[in-house]
Amino acid sequence: MLTSKVAKRYAQGLLDFTNESGQTATVFSEMKDVAKLMSESTDLNKFFLTPYIDTKKKVEVAGMIFKGLSVSSQNLITLVIRHGRENQIKNIAQEFIKKVEDINGVQRITLTTATQLSRENIDQILKSTNLVKHDSKFDLQVNVNPEILGGYILRVGDQQVDASVKSKLNNIKKDFNLN
Repeated sequence: MLTSKVAKRYAQGLLDFTNESGQTATVFSEMKDVAKLMSESTDLNKFFLTPYIDTKKKVEVAGMIFKGLSVSSQNLITLVIRHGRENQIKNIAQEFIKKVEDINGVQRITLTTATQLSRENIDQILKSTNLVKHDSKFDLQVNVNPEILGGYILRVGDQQVDASVKSKLNNIKKDFNLN
């Protein structure tokens, strides 16, 4: 997923502020909630993206929705809305989460399979590769994509292992076309 420069800058500013004020852990937890809420609520996204709704009204509604958050998180959301960047709230939250996890040494792992796998099979795949640092924490996201036909695609950070049937069939097809 590509993150905009705007989201990266706001997230870095928030991270710098929370590091100075000692609120990183609190805001990290809150940004997870914000990202989840923005991902799940299409109505809230539509509301924030509606151009004819006044900025003051958006700030007021955001204040009611996010009233349980710390002052730092509320101020960030208010600032983002006042600058007309409310469409970036989810991206800013996700980027902040990513930056904090990077600082804490958390590996991001994405496993794409053709069908749902058991936990044992997932663990077996993770143990079979040297890309995963087993002694550190990791954030695992499992996706199901029937288009890969079988096998799996394992992505760890910026490295990828493509052991999917679709990829193998495409390679065979290329070999036939070359000969």
